[in-house]
Formats: sequence, structure tokens, C-alpha cells
Amino acid sequence: MSKIELKHIDKFYGKNHVLKDLNLTIEDGDFMTLLGPSGCGKTTTLRVVSGLEKPQNGFIYMDGKEIVNAAEAYYAPPSQRNLNLVFQSYALWPHMTVFENVSFGLKIKKIPSAEIEKMVASALDRMQIGQYAKRYPTELSGGQQQRVAIARAIVSEPRLLLLDEPLSNLDAKLRVDMRSELKRLHHDTGSTIIYVTHDQVEALTMSTKIALFREGELVQVDKPLELYSNPRNLYVADFIGNPSINFVEAEGTVTASGLSVDGIMGHLEFPKEDMTAQAPASGKLKVILGVRPEQITISRTQSAPNQVEAHVYAGMPAGSETLVSVRVGEEKLVTVKELGSTHYSGDETVYISFDPKKINVFDAASEELIKYSR
Repeated sequence: MSKIELKHIDKFYGKNHVLKDLNLTIEDGDFMTLLGPSGCGKTTTLRVVSGLEKPQNGFIYMDGKEIVNAAEAYYAPPSQRNLNLVFQSYALWPHMTVFENVSFGLKIKKIPSAEIEKMVASALDRMQIGQYAKRYPTELSGGQQQRVAIARAIVSEPRLLLLDEPLSNLDAKLRVDMRSELKRLHHDTGSTIIYVTHDQVEALTMSTKIALFREGELVQVDKPLELYSNPRNLYVADFIGNPSINFVEAEGTVTASGLSVDGIMGHLEFPKEDMTAQAPASGKLKVILGVRPEQITISRTQSAPNQVEAHVYAGMPAGSETLVSVRVGEEKLVTVKELGSTHYSGDETVYISFDPKKINVFDAASEELIKYSR
């Protein structure tokens, strides 16, 4: 088991407040991804959990056992936390073979040679690199070296595996391949994994939960699809999704029955049961509609009254999909994602529509989500 609890963690580097009253629980068996832009505190969080950094305030518990108590200056050393790390740089010893790199930590623990042979063989097979056991790192590709680094981390079957942007140095195809391997590794081992990345695609495709950071603070912790479908504010909505979500300004009115919205996307009605706790009880307000590009349907003919007339600004076929930038009203550009390859001419008149139940609505003033996607 490996449940991690961080409570009221503060971390400073000089006057720079890097982690601000951080509270995060990582359940046993989670694949928790720490996501956010550079400098937001995600790698610092990983290093605090590993013991490589000491927070100035707060507590950390592992399976209920206290491993950090900043008030009493108690910090359990990394060797007592039963975890392994994989960094962005592979950190392999060039003078050692793959087998020697992976077995190094086991030999230090004085595990019998026969047992080491079995453990290393299992780790290499799991990462599909058993045939490279006698090779040196310089004889391997970047993807193969990263597999060796991961095999070295999992060979001792740690309860907790920490990975700090391990795929960022790989090319696009290798990153996709390694995502599959890491997801399968989590499935096979059941280990708790904490994974740091700024790549939202990695986070959405591999994680059981995502913790999104902003300037040292947690903005939202949720399952990937919930984070994507119902971001708690404009920052989360804008950060998650590729291509980016469309934001459209409109005027809203809240009544006892729900929310009505008027703007360039037409008149929309949302029932009370779709509203969040952050929604006002009544009155008029400025709102922002959040519409994902794949939620919009585009047509060359108008077949329903709820379709909105638009004009093609640019069509961008990409083989399996086509991105279309359309102008709605006088200025607003909206991105539409259509499956398949379709050619659209500049300034062509088209008609767009979407299911109101699927979109998000945000309060323009507070930037908080006030209407769920269903």
C-alpha cells in the first residue's frame, strides 16, 4: 500500500513562495499526474514527497505514518520512504551494461545473485528490452535508454514510483509508445505513481487523477474526463484541451427556473439542475460560454433554426481530422474540429450548431464555472 497525504505544505526558495498551503491526497494505486506550466510547483511537490526537498511548513503522511513534520523539523530520509525516481535525464552509468545499471541498487542491498537475475530479467521483460541486457547505454536509442531508467526504478517493486517529465526528451512517436508502456506498467504492478508533466495529452491519457497547479497552488484535482468536461474555472478550461476551448462572451439572466443566455451563438436555456453552487441565485450577469471544438457541428446548408451562420476564416485539413476557423458575427473566431479530411474555402458561408447540454458556462466576473456539461 502507498497512500500519500500532503497537508498545509509551504515551500520557499528565498523569498519565492513556491508551494502555498498545499493539500493533496494521493490514494493507494493512483496514477496521479501533477500538471501545469513551468514554474508552477509540480516538480517541487515531487521532490518534497521524495525527500529531496524539505518544506518549511506542513506534514506528509505515507500510509498513515508521519514522514514529514516541519514544525518539529522531522524529515524521514528518502531511503525510508520506499520509493524510486525517474528523472527527465536518464541518469544511466555509461560504463555499465543495461543489466548492471538495473541491478546496481539490488547489489547494494546485498540481494543474492540468483534473485537479482530473476528480478532484473522480469523488469527488462516488462519494459520489452530484455534483448539489450548486455548492451551499453551509448548503444541504445533515447526511447530504449528511458525504458532502462524505468526498469531500474521498478526492479525493486517500490510501493511508490515518482516520474519527473520522463518523456520530454523523446520524439513524438516514442512519447506515444512510452505512454502505452507506462499505462500498462501501472495496470500490471498496481503501484502508486506520481507523474510530473506540462503535457496535457500525457496527463489525460495516462492518469487516474490529475492535480492542476497554478503559481504554487492547486486549482483542481479530478479524474481526467471530469477535469476536461467540467473545469472549475476559466484557467482550467483554457489549459486543458487541444485544440483549445472556444470562449464566447454573452449576456445571462438567472431565474428560479435556471439560466438563459443571449449572444452571437443565439438564445440558450439551461435548467436549474445543471447549475453549480457558484451560480448566482438571480439577476443579470455577463457570462462566457466554453465550447469545445469537437462539440460543434458544421454544415454547408442550414437545416435547423438553432444553427448559427458563420464564415470560414481558414480550413486546416490534417488527414484524420479537419480544423476549421470560422468567423461568427463581426469579429469572433471559433474553432471547429471535424473528423475526416474536408476542404473549406476562405469566406465560405457555413452553419454551426452544438448541444447546449454539453457546453460550460462561466461567470465572467468570478471566472468560476456556473453550468455543468452533462
